[in-house]
Amino acid sequence: MKQSNRHQVQFLAWLEKMSSDLNKAGRLGTARNYRKALNSFSQFLCESGVQSLVWPDESTILKYNSWLQYRGIVRNTISFYMRILRSACNKAAAHGIIPPDQLFSKVYTGVDKTRKRAVDEKLIASLLDMDLSCSHALAMTRDMFIFSYCTRGMAFIDMAMLKQDNIRGDILVYNRKKTGQRLSVRIEDRTREIIERYSRPDSGYIFPILGDFPPETKYRRYQTALGYYNRNLKRLCRIAGSEARLSSYTARHSWASSARKHHIPISVISAGMGHDSEKTTMIYLSSLESSAVDNANRKILSSLGKAGQEH
Repeated sequence: MKQSNRHQVQFLAWLEKMSSDLNKAGRLGTARNYRKALNSFSQFLCESGVQSLVWPDESTILKYNSWLQYRGIVRNTISFYMRILRSACNKAAAHGIIPPDQLFSKVYTGVDKTRKRAVDEKLIASLLDMDLSCSHALAMTRDMFIFSYCTRGMAFIDMAMLKQDNIRGDILVYNRKKTGQRLSVRIEDRTREIIERYSRPDSGYIFPILGDFPPETKYRRYQTALGYYNRNLKRLCRIAGSEARLSSYTARHSWASSARKHHIPISVISAGMGHDSEKTTMIYLSSLESSAVDNANRKILSSLGKAGQEH
């Protein structure tokens, strides 16, 4: 496209197109993020009395930023919207729809540090000891949380998508949904127990969350299951009498925290979690053997029994 096309493609239509294209490409989460940003920016234009907008300028972006702040939107969420809009503008510039411009240089597009998400080993050990025979839903939530911890912080989306085909003998091999990075985790005794508890011969999936549905249906089922999982984790925390806050991210952060507590090198931790965005760490990962990560994981899991005896 040439720059003259700027007046032929309006910004909202461009956001709509990008969301649609991402949806068709199966990138449903990213498509949903673009849709969120589109809805928020459209609401801003409506409440600001803007009848039509070909393309935002720096002044419009600053006004949008102020509008979000006035509505009490937290800084990280504002940054989330700004990063989506910036990405859309950058792609439009790459297609020659608009000239390259620094529309977002005066607004925040970083990520603030959030509250601590890790919990100590004693709480995890107390979850293991809970008698949840009265509630299959809570038992499954607990088991998936422990499974995540035992597999070096596997994300909920990756657990939901695990299939029998991912099991290669004593090794669990999968690609991280977030990064596409291929990871392998040795299946320890506790992990195998959970796999055997939920695997069904009539389903290719390890956990009963997704099924053989169209991609959009699967994504909706995943979103519903994730919300239910997080609500049940809060219930488990109350049952444990803990003031900590469990979420789908907690097992991942807790595994990393436990690893550091046991003096495991940062390079091994990063390898175990699949942190391919840490350039400095990745230099060390190129020659790191997977056995080192598996040994680190075994060391962490063995301490759960000790933590359980202490509490």
